[in-house]
Amino acid sequence: MGGRDATMVLLDENGIRCDGRKIDEPRRIMIKAGGLKNADGSAYIEFGDNKILVGVFGPRDVHPKHMSNTDTGILRVRYHMEPFSVGERKNPAPSRREIEISKVIKEALEPAVMLEKFPRTAVDVFIEILQADGGTRCAALTAASVALADAGIPMRDMVAAIAAGKVADTVILDVNNEEDQAGQADMPIGYMPSAEKITLLQLDGVLTPEEYKKCVEVGVEGCKLVYDLQKKALNDKYFGNKGD
Repeated sequence: MGGRDATMVLLDENGIRCDGRKIDEPRRIMIKAGGLKNADGSAYIEFGDNKILVGVFGPRDVHPKHMSNTDTGILRVRYHMEPFSVGERKNPAPSRREIEISKVIKEALEPAVMLEKFPRTAVDVFIEILQADGGTRCAALTAASVALADAGIPMRDMVAAIAAGKVADTVILDVNNEEDQAGQADMPIGYMPSAEKITLLQLDGVLTPEEYKKCVEVGVEGCKLVYDLQKKALNDKYFGNKGD
């Protein structure tokens, strides 16, 4: 097989991945709520080598007025990669991928946000990718949920997100950049634990029905780990370190 050397490097005979993790082990995750004075709510996340900042503004008036909805509020999301966030300088103009991920994150957040509580207004979520290392959409979705909660936006629950995947015919948790490029499958999952509801599920690659089921199970369990860190970030800000 042409990819055999690559898969041997991605996962060794002891089940250890290229970055030293076990198959069910996430990368280091650090989440901080707040930090942006001019935003209504904000969050910063480091998810492996991803570094992402999110600012939330609103609810605020919609301009132009005809874009507003008399029955419900609207959620607007902009996912943007800084030119220096990747190895080769990225064009600052929004790419098709950024537009697609903005839409994906918006649709994953909408079930969590009680938009009906603030009709005729908009909540804007600005996501800035400062450094990218595979799995940015999951890390961005996770941080956006914390920023929305920090802004006091009424929510049914936060959405926690992580990617499961398949490397060397093995289901793994939290796909890194090398595994995303050379692995066999990547499945980003967003999950609301209290509602037990999946709000994001995408798949790039090929899985058997059994592997698909296992990926979902592994991803949901990973989301629960991320959710605990989201809650900790908010607790640390509001009930923990008073000097922060």
